[in-house]
Amino acid sequence: MLAVVVATALVSGCSAGSPERVGAGRTPSAPQESPAAPVAGETPEASGSGTPGPDRAVRPERARTLVQGLAVPWAIAFLPGGDALVTERDSARLLRVTPEGEAGTVGTIAGVSPESEGGLLGVAVSPTYDQDNYIFVYFTANQDNRIVRYRLRNDRLTDPVPILTGIPKAAIHNGGRLAFGPDGLLYATTGEVGDRPLAQDRASLAGKILRLTEDGAPAPGNPTAGSPVWSHGHRNVQGLAWDPRGRLYATEFGANTFDEINRIEKGANYGWPEVEGVGGDNRFTDPLVTWSTAEASPSGLAYGGGSLWAGALRGQRLWRVPVSADGSLGTPVPLFQEEYGRLRAVATAPDGSIWIATSNKDGRGAPAAADDRIIVLPAG
Repeated sequence: MLAVVVATALVSGCSAGSPERVGAGRTPSAPQESPAAPVAGETPEASGSGTPGPDRAVRPERARTLVQGLAVPWAIAFLPGGDALVTERDSARLLRVTPEGEAGTVGTIAGVSPESEGGLLGVAVSPTYDQDNYIFVYFTANQDNRIVRYRLRNDRLTDPVPILTGIPKAAIHNGGRLAFGPDGLLYATTGEVGDRPLAQDRASLAGKILRLTEDGAPAPGNPTAGSPVWSHGHRNVQGLAWDPRGRLYATEFGANTFDEINRIEKGANYGWPEVEGVGGDNRFTDPLVTWSTAEASPSGLAYGGGSLWAGALRGQRLWRVPVSADGSLGTPVPLFQEEYGRLRAVATAPDGSIWIATSNKDGRGAPAAADDRIIVLPAG
């Protein structure tokens, strides 16, 4: 009964036609003072919404501000035509941003209860959007974190359906990333909400990566039949990305010592709270990359041009991490150190460019006049 009652009031502020304009567009800015070399691409070997489109070289030296004047953008997902859907954590607004820098409000998601790290978080677009017009959002409600499916037609959100409710919530560690994989299934990240043992409790949805159908059911082939859990032992996963061979990588916040990038495997245990960083314990899967927490606090993650791109919040930089043919990761290279402040969302556009959203208005940053903003690293 709860799901039915909530579904009738999950969207407000939606109107047909053109979305209400927000923020401000920007013309391309000058190249960075210390340009980074273009990144060589490779030929994609997989298809689907969770894998990259054209794997073209990414040009960080040509970074430009696309939109400014946003408020805590948290996630970016692309529609088939190249426009992006962007969530704002605290306002609960869902925005539509064009590659030309026009930004408008599609709607405000009702039922969002923003508190500290919680609010309107992830967004994902159905891999069959042209047929079903489905989009999905992950948000913190009064009693839980939840995933809700909508239809988006003519810039209007309709038909809200909560597909997964009861994900534990707290002021911290709510997870929240959503993405479709190359298998056409929906992946969601959850945090352990500060209750560390939940990450190892396979009966709990906290501290996990989940794998679901578009109806919210546990996906066929999950490690345990009838369970949505794909991997466990996570503290707070904030980024998901697949390379062209369909390998899944995730960024994860450490506590006091090490942040991580992990390669996610079916049924694997990533060790939290028993291990932070590399533990060398055969019960757990070790990360491929670690940083000190001052260098990273990694959030959004994207693949493009032969590398992973990880936004750093506390570290206030973008990490470029080369991906080898065998799936191993090379030495991370920092870009834009303290130039744009805290970086939260990172996503690959259909044209191969990388879009990055700042998070300087989240209560932990020092906003500049243009914040928050979306920055584009062109491809080509």
